[in-house]
Amino acid sequence: MLGFLVGLVASNAGEWVIHKYVLHGLGRRKQSYWAFHWHEHHRTARRSGGVDPMYREPFRRARAKRREVLGLLSNAALVTPLWRVAPGFVGAVWLSAGAYYYVHRRAHLDPAWARRWVPWHYDHHMGPRQHANWCVTLPLWDWVMGTREPWAGTEAERQAQARPARKGADEGAAPAKA
Repeated sequence: MLGFLVGLVASNAGEWVIHKYVLHGLGRRKQSYWAFHWHEHHRTARRSGGVDPMYREPFRRARAKRREVLGLLSNAALVTPLWRVAPGFVGAVWLSAGAYYYVHRRAHLDPAWARRWVPWHYDHHMGPRQHANWCVTLPLWDWVMGTREPWAGTEAERQAQARPARKGADEGAAPAKA
């Protein structure tokens, strides 16, 4: 049981680290293997109110989806050799990888669902700072690291929605904080 809990906490920490330093850090460079996240996924989600139609595409035609799944499977495979000594930990990591994909996919096919059930991820894409709210499944490490910035349902969001849309705000640059 303890191994399972440690696996869940470690997986959530991994989400935070990989999202912040790999997908947004390395991914900012257009030549990076990880550029798909910032330059495709974020731009698309921002322009379409949180929707990323890539999740509706067949696997063979959705490069970003293939890379996301490959990354999740690779991370889970790294811990698989520990199965004999820490089956709870390994099981939690595999479960977390599946949960991540399910939650992330659903959030980008149904932004209203995301706003209600995973507002931290909705805030990551639709809030004024896309370089915050790194966790997808649960905001545990955003709380621990002080990077959780609520947006959905706040007065700042209501004020931003009342203002006319700013030209260029959907180009990956977040609107100014209210």
